[in-house]
Amino acid sequence: MVAVQGLTKRYGRVEAVRDISFEADQGEVLGFLGPNGAGKTTVMKILTGFHFPSSGKALVDGISVEENPAEVKKRIGYLPENVPLYGEFTVEEYLSFIARSRLILREEKSRSLGTAMERCGLEQVRSQRIETLSKGYKQRLGLAQAIIHDPPILILDEPSSGLDPNQIIEIRTLIRELGKRKTVILSTHILQEVEAVCSRVLILNAGRIAAQGRPEEIAGTLKGNDTWVLKIKGAGISELEAKLKNLAGDLTGVKSGAGADGTLSLSFSFQDNEGGDPGERIFDWAVKEGLKILEMNRKKLSLEDIFVKVTGEDGEGP
Repeated sequence: MVAVQGLTKRYGRVEAVRDISFEADQGEVLGFLGPNGAGKTTVMKILTGFHFPSSGKALVDGISVEENPAEVKKRIGYLPENVPLYGEFTVEEYLSFIARSRLILREEKSRSLGTAMERCGLEQVRSQRIETLSKGYKQRLGLAQAIIHDPPILILDEPSSGLDPNQIIEIRTLIRELGKRKTVILSTHILQEVEAVCSRVLILNAGRIAAQGRPEEIAGTLKGNDTWVLKIKGAGISELEAKLKNLAGDLTGVKSGAGADGTLSLSFSFQDNEGGDPGERIFDWAVKEGLKILEMNRKKLSLEDIFVKVTGEDGEGP
C-alpha cells in the first residue's frame, strides 16, 4: 500500500507539490491526471525514492521513502516517462542486467526474464539490439524492466506513450491484470486510458489535489452539472421561460431552439433542491404545464468534463 500524508516538495522558491494526501491500496489502479506542471511526475519521483519531500511523509508498504529509500525501491517497479535504456545491449542482455541489479537469484532469473518478455510481447525481439527497436518496443522494454522482479507496487509514468492502438490495448490489458494483485499508480494525459484501466482517479492542479475518487463520485460533487436534453411539444410553448421557473431547482446553461414541426429542443443543467429523482421531477413539471415530452436524455459529466472543470484557471477543485 502507498500512503502520502501532507506531502510538499519545493525546488528553491518553486513549490511543485503542496500539502497533498492520498492512499492507494493493493488491488487498485490509481490514475494521476493533471495539466503539465501539475506535480504528477514529482510525486512519482518521491514515491520511488529519487527525490525526498520537503515536508510531509510518503510511505510504501509502511516504509518511509525518506528514511529507508533502498527498501522502498525493492518493493517498487518504476517506468519513468523517459526510459533509460542501453542501446548497445540486446533486449535479453538488458533484462538480464536488470535482473542482476534487482538481485534476482540465478535459478529464478530465467523464469523472471521469460515471464517479463512474454507479458510485454518482447519474445520476437529478444536478440535484437535496443538501438534498433521502435519507440513502441522500447516502451514495452521499459515496462518489462519494471515488472521483472514481481514488485507489489508499480509506478508507471505514461505507460502507453509511443504505442500503436493494438499495443495500447495489450498494455492496458496487462495493467488491469497486474492491478488485480498489485498497487498500481499511473500517470497519463490520455483520459480514455484512465477510464479503461483505473479504479480511482486523482486530479492534480498547480501542485494540489483538485479532486480524487471514482469519476462518478467526483461528478457527484459537481452538483447541477449533468445536462438534460428535451424535445417537447405543447400549447403555450412561447411561454417556456416562465414555465421553466416553475421547475423546482436551479437551472443553468439553458439553451433552446424551435423546430419547424412545432417542437422545441431544450437543454439545461438542473440541480434539484427538493430531492427525489430529477427525471421524475422534470416529467411531472411537463405534465403540469401541459407539455408533451417527445425525447428526454440525461448527459452525465464525462471524465474530460470533470478534468476541465477542476483544472480551470482558478485552480480550485470542487
